[in-house]
Amino acid sequence: MRIAVDFDGTIVENCFPEIGEERPFAVEVLKKFREEEHHVLILWTVRNGAYLEEALRWCEERGLVFDAVNEHYLEDGESFPVEDFSHKVNAHLFIDDRNIGGVPDWTTIYRQVKSGNAFSPILPEREKSSARPKNIFIRFGEWIEKVRQEVEARKR
Repeated sequence: MRIAVDFDGTIVENCFPEIGEERPFAVEVLKKFREEEHHVLILWTVRNGAYLEEALRWCEERGLVFDAVNEHYLEDGESFPVEDFSHKVNAHLFIDDRNIGGVPDWTTIYRQVKSGNAFSPILPEREKSSARPKNIFIRFGEWIEKVRQEVEARKR
């Protein structure tokens, strides 16, 4: 799969023109995609010139290498400048902080791509229970009981 990844706000916190702090697990997940899953990584960013060079240096220092940078990557391994084709990069998946709802955490991204279900949200698993859901009065009663127990514990 070809994965296009934004830099500012996605791999690092958005502090453009500075480079922000790395978002937790971003580099590790992207390296796993290349090494374990053999996905093609394309850095797709608005950075250019010296700002782009600085971002690439930051990535290389952490062992993160891209197959293409602001270019198309074709199946035969060649890359072509965007000017030669459509301005929309040729990728199967885009990871960008400008997505609707923003970019999820990188562990969620990893789970989605690894599961082969990158295009559907992974919802947290609910506890399986045959019991009926509790109504607000039962929950309120349980809360009152917890508060009462905590007050009693503090008195001791």
